Amino acid sequence: MDAIVPPFVPVLVAALLLPFLGRRVGHALGALASAAVVPYVWLVSDGVYFQTQLFGFDAVLFNVDPFSTLMGLIFGFIGAAAILYSYASGAENLQSAFALGYVGTSLGAVFGGDWLTLIFFWELMAVTSTLLVWHYGGKAVRAGFRYALAHGIGGTLLLGAIVWHFAETGTFLFASVPGGPEAGGLAGPVAPVLGAIGIGVNVGFIGLHAWLPDTYPRPHVAASVFLCVFTTKTGVYGMYRVFPQDGSVAVAYMGGFMAVFGATMALFQNDMRRLLSYHIQSQVGYMVAGVGIGSTLAQAGAFAHVFNHILYKGLLFMAAGVVVYRTGEESLKKLGGLAREMPLTAAAFTVAALSIAGFPGFNGFVSKGIVIAASHYDFHGVVHVFGRTGLEWLLLIGGVGTFMSFIKFGYYAFFHGSYDGSVKDANRGQSVAMVTVAVLCVVYGLAPDALFAVLPYDVTSSEVVSHAYHTYTTSHILEGVALAAAGLVGFALVKKPLSKLGRVPDVDNAYNPLTFYATRYLVVGVTELYAAVDRAAVRTADATAAVVTAPGAAAGRLVGEDRVSMRADMSTSILLVVVMVAVALVLVL
Repeated sequence: MDAIVPPFVPVLVAALLLPFLGRRVGHALGALASAAVVPYVWLVSDGVYFQTQLFGFDAVLFNVDPFSTLMGLIFGFIGAAAILYSYASGAENLQSAFALGYVGTSLGAVFGGDWLTLIFFWELMAVTSTLLVWHYGGKAVRAGFRYALAHGIGGTLLLGAIVWHFAETGTFLFASVPGGPEAGGLAGPVAPVLGAIGIGVNVGFIGLHAWLPDTYPRPHVAASVFLCVFTTKTGVYGMYRVFPQDGSVAVAYMGGFMAVFGATMALFQNDMRRLLSYHIQSQVGYMVAGVGIGSTLAQAGAFAHVFNHILYKGLLFMAAGVVVYRTGEESLKKLGGLAREMPLTAAAFTVAALSIAGFPGFNGFVSKGIVIAASHYDFHGVVHVFGRTGLEWLLLIGGVGTFMSFIKFGYYAFFHGSYDGSVKDANRGQSVAMVTVAVLCVVYGLAPDALFAVLPYDVTSSEVVSHAYHTYTTSHILEGVALAAAGLVGFALVKKPLSKLGRVPDVDNAYNPLTFYATRYLVVGVTELYAAVDRAAVRTADATAAVVTAPGAAAGRLVGEDRVSMRADMSTSILLVVVMVAVALVLVL
């Protein structure tokens, strides 16, 4: 055990101080505290852990392994960039404080060395992110309530899984921590299922995902940059902790279907941030598929995609945020031709779009390729179609859908038509944040070894992974170009029907009204039941009082007379007393 300060501590301290400082000083402190996490976790050796007590149980507040280190590096970096973007986008100190609290609690979750610490910070993460949404007011308030409810249900299921695990093992510690159980993951037959469903809320399992496109377009544009990063990626990390060794076929297929479903729903959207939110679900699908496959190649690919996704998705929300910041418009139907007046924002968007779509030369091509390779080489016992697994086809189809969605976004926002009005490009702070992230998207795309250096496994070594992965092979490049060509042709074919399409309903169109009216009728039912019981109790009390105060009249009503005399002579009274005493003795004895 090493007495070392967990990295979430300075970030949370900065979050507490920020509301009481000047705007420039406060945001500078927040950016510095988040940025400091990067060298801090990079320099701490693997295997370091800080053990303590939490609620009377053994807990590890700081556990360093390759998975948590990767998460800490990218969380720290994007947190600093997002704080800079927040400052440049006019965010208030309190909003940025909530955002920093969100960053700090996410760091606490991914560096915890036990399930108790993870769920503790997991729930705090839900609280801080809800406050971040609520702070904006307006439509964000109701969306925030729905968001909190969804994550409350997911957290409760995960907590149930953790309690079940404790009952099986007698400890909350991870297997990698001294004193932990021999096997990794959640123990027993029930805990992994509960854990997967609970975490499935956070990662956006199909059917549990509607909170994502409902919530992320609502708050301040800078808040969306934070929201698109931490909840879903912490969920991927949590899913790995549930299935650290053998994965899960069901989880892998869920990831594949998420990739297709999210990309399809994104294609139907005209609200920019709603489109991007569906693509969070789609891209997280690749990560979930990697965790579900469970091999070293797949797990490395899943976390490589976590790393890259945080960069390009953060950049996409920054670019969309600048458009909203400058024009006040959210809908693609009200924009057009912005590349002429916003060239830097258009360039940043283009880099991010090519990255998320997996075009050669950009970081998404590298990490997405690893997951697809794992679905081909490591996903055994499944039907092959034209030499590829079913999961592999799902991931490839999701890739085509991604190209189509971002061709649509770029076409209508930046390159087609013209915008009715004069707008400015990103300001200095927004530009610095976007350019910095965009450069990394290109660097990790052109120099994949820089990305491989932070992965938990060496994907280039056949001694470590089942099949050594090499990024820029002819087959990989042709595959990436083919997906782009298919996406371009696909968009050309559906462009006209899409332009006539209105809002496409999702599952929340069914369960939001159902939940509302079910809750209303439940409340009405409980209220009416209480009123009925209250009326019955009052009537019973009145009747009892009437019998006690006027027993003769009560007896008369029973026999149909006005009044019955309740008087008794001495002998009758003695007889009644004797009978009562006899009954009491029988009962006692």
